[in-house]
Amino acid sequence: MSMDKTLYIELFQPFAQYRNPFTFYYAQSYPLPPKSTIVGMLQNAVDDWYGNRYGLKKWWDNLKISVHGGFESAFWNYQQLVKGNIQISEIENRILLVNQGLPLYNDGIKSQRTPVYQQELFNGHLYIFIRGDKKILNEVKKALDFSSKILCLGRSEDIIFIKKVKFVEDVERKTVRKSIWLTYPTYIKQRYKKDEREEVFPIKNEKYPVYSIPVKVIFKNSGRPIKNKAEFTKNTKRIVEFESVIYAGHDYVVYLKREADIEKFRINDEIFKIPVEFGWL
Repeated sequence: MSMDKTLYIELFQPFAQYRNPFTFYYAQSYPLPPKSTIVGMLQNAVDDWYGNRYGLKKWWDNLKISVHGGFESAFWNYQQLVKGNIQISEIENRILLVNQGLPLYNDGIKSQRTPVYQQELFNGHLYIFIRGDKKILNEVKKALDFSSKILCLGRSEDIIFIKKVKFVEDVERKTVRKSIWLTYPTYIKQRYKKDEREEVFPIKNEKYPVYSIPVKVIFKNSGRPIKNKAEFTKNTKRIVEFESVIYAGHDYVVYLKREADIEKFRINDEIFKIPVEFGWL
């Protein structure tokens, strides 16, 4: 669309944990941040957490994201996580946080805590392409260039350092016949739907792992999206949409069963290849 622009963000993240909700007895991390995590970071940057200014459709449906890069190392951490229903209660004339009727913090730690292995990622170099409405992207660029807050990607402690933010126009669209040589690992959608037609990404070397990643998260009360934090209640529902993606990592060469169209971006001395439709979340 003529109103759309493409914004490029390069960042460094010292540590991260993008929780895979489909792991129960241990907390696995996705190898790259999913779309929902990236959009949340952007909403935080421009103070539009609940889409009151631009609307939820522009944030979640019209904004397309392609993420590339990776982390230098990963290891498993043994932690005690609080599980249960955290509430504020009055105990012995003191206002305390309690979990299942027991104080969350006390002389002797009484609240239910469960030990669990958690995967941590370290030294991340991420390259994110965002395509969408130029009004939103102009504000995002301004917010990242002159940020008034410490931004995070994932948990609140997973801070990021922005290295470069710019609009990119040096893009070439071409058809490749046998393979796609990727500069960095990335996510590629398994399927793409347009109208009533569905296409499957024609990957030949089916050795890459497949993840179901969150691409859209909306909080609702009685079916209506909430507009601010004050509307959160026990009955607020977190509505999540997932997308099945191929994580093309390791040797970064995707062999094809048939030809496919790609977009080729040149950023300084590096080239990023994004499969048309399939490479944009």
